Amino acid sequence: MKRASGEKRQLVRCAWARSEVMIRYHDEEWGVPVHDDDKLFEFLVLEGAQAGLSWETILNKRENYQAAFDGFDSQRVARYDSRKVAQLLRNPGIVRNRLKIASAVQNARALLRVQKEYGSFDRYVWQFVSGRPKVNLRNARNPVPTRTAESDAMSKDLKKRGFNFVGSTICYAFMQAVGIVDDHVMQCFRRRNAVTTK
Repeated sequence: MKRASGEKRQLVRCAWARSEVMIRYHDEEWGVPVHDDDKLFEFLVLEGAQAGLSWETILNKRENYQAAFDGFDSQRVARYDSRKVAQLLRNPGIVRNRLKIASAVQNARALLRVQKEYGSFDRYVWQFVSGRPKVNLRNARNPVPTRTAESDAMSKDLKKRGFNFVGSTICYAFMQAVGIVDDHVMQCFRRRNAVTTK
């Protein structure tokens, strides 16, 4: 049957992209290589905050997080004291979990140490795939794993460097978010279109 004139072909996406916020994130960000240290720090904080919750919940709070954490400026966050942490614990726009908030501050401090050693956090995190995105062959019969050898290695090394809330599953979600790995399924329109780097 012929398609009616002007009718749009339905875009095929990864199955998890269903709600408006998840579709926008999937179409514009997920799997796009990120090389900006503050943006990498943002995803590290958000992925840690997501532990035990849905990613959609975190995306809905993302603007609040950006405001609460000074635009994810790691130098500023690294200077947060107990008074600032107490203020964040009273902020209804973010996940008010003491361990997760303290972890963001701890991770900012650890990130600054990594920057001194490597020149940038970007250079450090991308070393786990030798500096180039790892494009995986995923489809319905080959589901996306929750962790890999690379995320295991990243998790182990981050923990050794004093980072927190960086288990292998969180690290793999982080790697997907910042384009270190591309797990768009083969049928997804994002897989067929070239993505730009940020």
